[in-house]
Amino acid sequence: MFTGIITDQGRIHTLTQRGDLRARITCSYDTDTISLGASIACDGICLTVVETGADWFDVEISAETVSKTNLSRWAEGRRINLERALKVGDELGGHIVSGHVDGVAEIIAMRDEGDSTRVTLRAPEALARFIAPKGSVALSGTSLTVNEVDGCEFGINFIPHTKDVTTWGDAAVGDLVNLEIDTLARYVARLREFD
Repeated sequence: MFTGIITDQGRIHTLTQRGDLRARITCSYDTDTISLGASIACDGICLTVVETGADWFDVEISAETVSKTNLSRWAEGRRINLERALKVGDELGGHIVSGHVDGVAEIIAMRDEGDSTRVTLRAPEALARFIAPKGSVALSGTSLTVNEVDGCEFGINFIPHTKDVTTWGDAAVGDLVNLEIDTLARYVARLREFD
């Protein structure tokens, strides 16, 4: 489990297609503290560490994961948001995030509002019903509050701090971002099916 509070920005060092896709990600984490089998959210995708080095870790990515995420747009040199898994006693500063990406949202508009940036995204129709004003979403691993919803479109704001400590400072219209809906919304919708 994660919180959606980004703790590092990694960089894709290499991508290798074997049976599955393998990515080497450089980071500023002390990799001596990363166990093989550990989970790290990479742009919001919960991935399992299979090898480590001095300033990098490797993950293997299944075809199913590639099909549900923006991984097809990953390229060597790309920066990504990173978060290590929660430990008992860690502060829960964002919201409960599983790292199980539900789909991809597209940035369709951006505008500055003071020092912040207002961003409008379009969610897949099947996921839009789970997004509510003042609810939470995880976008590329970042816990964010939804400002407004209009059909499949929803808006969020990035404050300067978020743009500085994540990859969101590089966001542009047309970008595809990993979307994880709030776990509570998913369960409420499921329970309503039995009413």
